Amino acid sequence: MKTICLYFEIHQIIHLKRYRCFDIGRDHYYYDDYENERSINEIAERSYIPALNTLIDMAKNNNGAFKVAVSLSGVGLEQLEIHAPTVIELLHQLNDTGCCEFLCEPYSHGLSSLANEECFREDVEQMRTKIKQVFGKSPKVFRNSSLIYSNEIGGMVADMGFKGMLTEGAKHVLGWKSPHYVYHCANNPNLKLLLRDFKLSDDISLRFSDSDWSEYPLFADKYINWIADLPEEEQVINIFMELSALGISQPLSSNILEFLKALPQCAKEKGITFSTPSEIISKLKSVDQIDVPYPMSWIDEERDTSCWLGNVMQREAFDKLYSVAERVHLCTDRRIKQDWSYMQASNNFRFMTTKNTGIVLNRGIYDSPFDAFTNYMNILGDFISRVNSLYPVDMDNEELNSLLTTIKNQGDEITILNKEVEKLQAKLTKLQPKEEKKISGKKTASKATAKKTEEKAAKKPEKAEKKSKAKK
Repeated sequence: MKTICLYFEIHQIIHLKRYRCFDIGRDHYYYDDYENERSINEIAERSYIPALNTLIDMAKNNNGAFKVAVSLSGVGLEQLEIHAPTVIELLHQLNDTGCCEFLCEPYSHGLSSLANEECFREDVEQMRTKIKQVFGKSPKVFRNSSLIYSNEIGGMVADMGFKGMLTEGAKHVLGWKSPHYVYHCANNPNLKLLLRDFKLSDDISLRFSDSDWSEYPLFADKYINWIADLPEEEQVINIFMELSALGISQPLSSNILEFLKALPQCAKEKGITFSTPSEIISKLKSVDQIDVPYPMSWIDEERDTSCWLGNVMQREAFDKLYSVAERVHLCTDRRIKQDWSYMQASNNFRFMTTKNTGIVLNRGIYDSPFDAFTNYMNILGDFISRVNSLYPVDMDNEELNSLLTTIKNQGDEITILNKEVEKLQAKLTKLQPKEEKKISGKKTASKATAKKTEEKAAKKPEKAEKKSKAKK
């Protein structure tokens, strides 16, 4: 039986303000608050709120037959909490339907998986904790920023305890293989992979309202027929996109939400179900491994990392940023940690691209990629000087490695102690009912003893009275 895995990403750009070289060392606040508030409110009103309301209605009206997966970046979630709390409320409502699975991704929506393993792990654990705090669920499936994946990244994700991962069904990786199966990581077969069908996904997110498209207009029954006509053995159809595609890339006037609402009923008529990533991973076995020696993503025709690291400027900014990764890892300053998350966001490097993809890239305040590079490097210069003030540049590698080793050992010790505490708590939970029974048994026995004592005490005056009467 065929099943559709529908997944949406929610991420919000943190807009940097215009920052001159004269501001370095004087101004440590790097963000355009007005633009951040304006842009996220616009996206919330035009896309997130109507789209989430539609998904909630679909979950409620289909008696559990409709399932969906969602992931949020930490920096995006922070902006929603500040400027658009209505979106958070709707996500809670969607969560309450029981038809939504929340996935984990890097908190910063950054490229740490390509640069520094410790930084990447910290980024992911921060987001995993945030999802648990906000939605009360521990994610079992991971998706990297822009679906970036390689064998090495898959191995790291598996080591962090995730059972599955979403990535791109890129042609240059799959070759003759189909994305409509479950695969596994070449470095760790325990990590199952779900591969995006980029054609079916882009038919909705990129081409739906394009009147020049040969399939325009696209209706739900036609779309489901395409899926039903796939070979019978191809069981998993992964449709992944940004949530902003519903309302921003494809305007609401195109009836994109009406199309979405009609999908479950049309799928039901063809015997096609909807499933969450965890359900698919738990039910279906992997058919083969996917060998990805070099990182791939879901961006541009190349499906690689060239949109972030394709020119000298981008690589210079990237290397400069992660040159202080170990020092930031040691740092406990909350402000620096927050700035670090915002500085890592992949959009900062995307604005510097010089690629001609044929798609208009909105660079915000920047006039050109060179302008984006200059502004970012000015901010980065100030940020690095703040980090170096805590951990001086003259601290040699041995000292730094010694500190890192100490912190790692302390972290391992804390983990061991936490496990022992959990075991003791579990034992205590088991022992409590037994103790309660003993106590209640003792209480019952003491009550019975007290009653007998009272009865004896009551009988003594009666006996005494009888004796006195007998003597008389």
